Amino acid sequence: MYNLFMTLIIIVSILIIIATMMQPQKQQDALNALSGGAVFSGQTKKRGFEAFMEKVTSVLLVIFFVLAFVLAYMSSK
Repeated sequence: MYNLFMTLIIIVSILIIIATMMQPQKQQDALNALSGGAVFSGQTKKRGFEAFMEKVTSVLLVIFFVLAFVLAYMSSK
């Protein structure tokens, strides 16, 4: 059972890395930061692919932490 959870946490870890790398990058160059454009960049609502990838990443992170807590509990017994 421990090996099953260990395998699952490795798979979820790899999926988190892939989901994070697939998210679109925000352009934060020096001119944008100096002109004040960086202030409003995080206040727009995400739509489409960006929103989907954010939800996927959040779900994978929750699964990762649940598996981590289960593994910690199993290793203490």
